[in-house]
Amino acid sequence: MTLLDAKKTKEALAALELASGKLELVLARDAKLALAPVDVRVITHDIHANVESVKKAVKLSRELLGDGEVQKARPIVANLASEIVIETDNLPMATYPAAIKSAARLIDSGKIDNAKAELARALNTLVVTSVAFPLPMLRAEAAMEKAEKLAETDKRDAKQNEELSTLLSSVRTEIELAQILGYGKKEDFKPIFDQVKSIEQKSAGGKSGKGWFDELKTRLQKLF
Repeated sequence: MTLLDAKKTKEALAALELASGKLELVLARDAKLALAPVDVRVITHDIHANVESVKKAVKLSRELLGDGEVQKARPIVANLASEIVIETDNLPMATYPAAIKSAARLIDSGKIDNAKAELARALNTLVVTSVAFPLPMLRAEAAMEKAEKLAETDKRDAKQNEELSTLLSSVRTEIELAQILGYGKKEDFKPIFDQVKSIEQKSAGGKSGKGWFDELKTRLQKLF
């Protein structure tokens, strides 16, 4: 850009040729750099409500949408989320070689201002990617980890049995919340609930064992 501002077109073309070659080499060696991260943000959306309240909110939003009351439903739907979102700003480096070639053609045609605009557009473009992690599932996994250790404990006392029961109940509640909020298809959740019930039955009366949570963890990992 500096060379073009100074009207040194030959030097600018040489610099662009060098940059293009280096970029193509870098991208060929590491395809992940097609989107090069430059900034990351973590955004948390959470809903502070119990399962029944969320069910009512979902039902109300569906009724409003069914009646064509989109704007009335909008704030309700907007709050029906419980997740951590990781947003990443990326430089779209894979687009740079094409932009450089386009700018070079414009320079050859004497369209310097257009070439500068082409380069500026490429350099100023950011691609934002986002990944969401449902909070109910993260909480369920945390409760599962504690519950699994207790379930493996031989000769648990009454307090430990009560804690295990509470943890498994928490796992079920969080998974139910995830289902209501739409973090997965309804039919995918039934075998998960079945696994929680199976663990409750196996651990009843202070019984202990290992591997009881394996299937549950596998199903949750497949779902999320």
